[in-house]
Amino acid sequence: MKPISQTSAGLSGSQSVDRALRLLALIGREPAGGLPLAEIVAGSGLNKPTARRLLLALMRAGLVEQEAQTRHYCLGEEAFVLGVLAARRHGLLDLAMESLRRLAAVTMDTSFLSVRRDNYCVCLHREEGTYPVRTHALQTGDQHPLGVGAGSLALLAAMPDDDVDRLMAANGSVLTTRYPGFAPDVIRADLAAARERGFALNPGRLVASSWGLGMAFRYPDGRVAGALSLAAIDSRMQPARQDELAGHLAQEVARMERLLAEMFVPGRKATSEAGRPAAVPLEARRA
Repeated sequence: MKPISQTSAGLSGSQSVDRALRLLALIGREPAGGLPLAEIVAGSGLNKPTARRLLLALMRAGLVEQEAQTRHYCLGEEAFVLGVLAARRHGLLDLAMESLRRLAAVTMDTSFLSVRRDNYCVCLHREEGTYPVRTHALQTGDQHPLGVGAGSLALLAAMPDDDVDRLMAANGSVLTTRYPGFAPDVIRADLAAARERGFALNPGRLVASSWGLGMAFRYPDGRVAGALSLAAIDSRMQPARQDELAGHLAQEVARMERLLAEMFVPGRKATSEAGRPAAVPLEARRA
């Protein structure tokens, strides 16, 4: 049996790591402007000295940096490097690029790949369309609570009801304070409509005149993997065209699910359509 002092030290060290990682995740929800110390303290539930001590440790590791003018804490260069390495390993973006380019080309609108990150949805990539008038409501790296935006709503609609209830409860406060157009009853109505029609629709609730249409795709075991979506000005998202866009999305969702299924076949090396080896998920490597 370990001495009490050693056991306590181990628990304390583990607790510090957990807290530091929570701070990193919190800062990562605001990748562009970062967060001031006051918001980090409020969002983490830690006292100010503890939060500051952990932030300094993250800064020494290069995972967090402090913007000189605003004094906001932002993701650091090392976080970027780790993200790039993780993206190469897991390969989801690489698999999706053909679909994103095809969607942007055939519709002339902007296409997106989004994935779940805890209670949020994060945009992994934005592929510009060629239509002269574009919408800029969603950029690469932007994060919103699940249910806010077309791709985000598509992810939520693909989840079991129990998960939806839990996520809606967890995001209740942020929806009320920062997303007034997305009250829980509004999201639930949008979610029901998305499940009925087969695609999620954001009718300009996030940014006026900027509409979005999204559809989720799954791993072979049924888990939600991500969502493909399209965004355009409202005049290009009228009901007659929504079905056309949904058809294009459905084709690319089927392609993504086929490629993901190939990644899970034991002994088979999946490749993207560009011929590059696709990363095999950890679950498949363990099989």
